[in-house]
Parts: sequence; structure tokens; C-alpha cells
Amino acid sequence: MKKIVLITIVTLAISCSGTKDEFDATGTFEAVETIISAEAGGIIKELKVEEGNALKEGQVVGYIDTIQLSLKRDQLLAQIKATQSKKPDINSQLDVYREQLKQARIDEKRMRNLVKADAATRKQLDDATTNVSVIQKQINALQKQLDINTTGINEDTRTLKVQVDQINDQLAKSKIVNKINGTVLTKYAEMGEMAIIGKPLYKIADLSTIILRVYITGDQLPSIKINDKVQVFVDATNKTYKEYGGIVEWISDKAEFTPKTIQTKDERANLVYAVKIRVKNDGYLKIGMYGEIKFSK
Repeated sequence: MKKIVLITIVTLAISCSGTKDEFDATGTFEAVETIISAEAGGIIKELKVEEGNALKEGQVVGYIDTIQLSLKRDQLLAQIKATQSKKPDINSQLDVYREQLKQARIDEKRMRNLVKADAATRKQLDDATTNVSVIQKQINALQKQLDINTTGINEDTRTLKVQVDQINDQLAKSKIVNKINGTVLTKYAEMGEMAIIGKPLYKIADLSTIILRVYITGDQLPSIKINDKVQVFVDATNKTYKEYGGIVEWISDKAEFTPKTIQTKDERANLVYAVKIRVKNDGYLKIGMYGEIKFSK
């Protein structure tokens, strides 16, 4: 009985040893996952998303109720129109005084000529000059008042237009727009549900390129560097593998599962470093699938 147990242990040891020597590291596949959230609040009127759907960046996949926002924008646009209608017609109001000023200057010139010909008194000329000055001051005062009124109306209009811009921004955010090319992994919301800003709607990931996260020991660390090519293997059947080319994308600069005290070389070999391998996906690779790597020689 002891011999049988011993033979079994030796066989398992050889088997484990062979597996360990076959690959340099083992890990699981993962992807960069993005959660698409609601950017506006309201009832979800449409959400054309199902798990497994392939979506394009910028694709509109639904929208959130916008009736109240549209009504608010219509109200603001009406206010802008009403406010603009109060703006004074500066030229038409000033034209009357400009004609008076034109005639006053003609009268002043004629009076000046009459004074030179001793046909009019100096007082008459002074009165004509004063009249020109009074009309000019009236024009300046009216111009200033009209400018103040126009500026006030323009400021009121500008404030209303800012509010319209804000509404337009909210209306744009009421559209549910997909942010990246990828495949829908999980759907969190359904049409007819209430959405609030920040509510997760679905999770998506670009699976055209997938990441294999493996862990290497400290003594393997000098054998690999960023942008190195490696061989990636995944199970095809019980006894065969599918092989892919991979590129080292990232190597952690910190060890995991580090012993409290490191004194010997053997203990240093127990340090584990995370490594990300970028692999082009032909559709076979899935998140969570196991994979192994061999360092390229």
C-alpha cells in the first residue's frame, strides 16, 4: 500500500513538474471595461442595447424623456423674442434730432452772414449758436440713454441665451450615446425605468484586443521587458492548444505576496510580479479564460 501511494506521489510530482516547465507563466484574460452611465435624469424612453451586441463609438442607442426640457427651451426662446422686441430703434429716434440739428446749423450760418452784413444783431447769432448746442446735447443725451437701454436688453438676452445653451446641453445628454467600439457585456437598465445622472446603463469592452494578465516570479523578471513578443496558448481540446502572438504591454513595478523578510536568493524568487500581455482576438478568446505564455527565445 505504501508503495502504491509513493508511486502516485512521484507520478504527480513528475506531472506537475512537466506542466511547470512547459510554460513560463499562467493567467486569465481580461479587457478594459467601460460603464456607460446616464447623463440626464428622467424616464428611459428607448435603450436599444442587449448583451452581446457589437456597438460603434458615437452610436446613439437610446434616449431619456426630454419633453419638459423641450418645453422649457420653447419658453426661453419666447422670452428672448419678447425681450428683443423692446430694443429701441436708435436711428429712427435720433433722426428727428439730426434733422433739427441740420436746420439749426443752416440757420446759424445764415445768421452769421447777416451779422457780417449788419442785417442781424449779435444776439440773434448767439441764439442760433445756442440752439445748435442745445440740439447737439439733446442728441448726445438721447444716444447715451438709448445705448444704456440697448445694453440692458442685450444683457438680459445674453442671460436667456445661456439658459438655452444649458437646456440644449441637457437635451444632447438625454441621448444615450455609446462611447467606444466594443461588445456589450452587461445590461443594467431597461426601457421605462427611471434614470438619474450617473445611473449605470450597460457595460461594454473592446474585445478585438484582449489582455492576458499573468504573474511571473522575481527570477523571471530580468527575462522580459515591455514590447517583448511572447507565445500565448489557450486550451483548444483536452490535449491541444490554440497559439497566439502576444506583446508585453505592462509590467508591474511592485511585487505581490511579498514575504515580510527577504534574506536569501530563494526567498527573493518567491516574489510575484503582474504582467499584461496584449493579444489580438479572433473571437475565440473570452474574458476569464485561462491562458499560458512562453517567453520568445
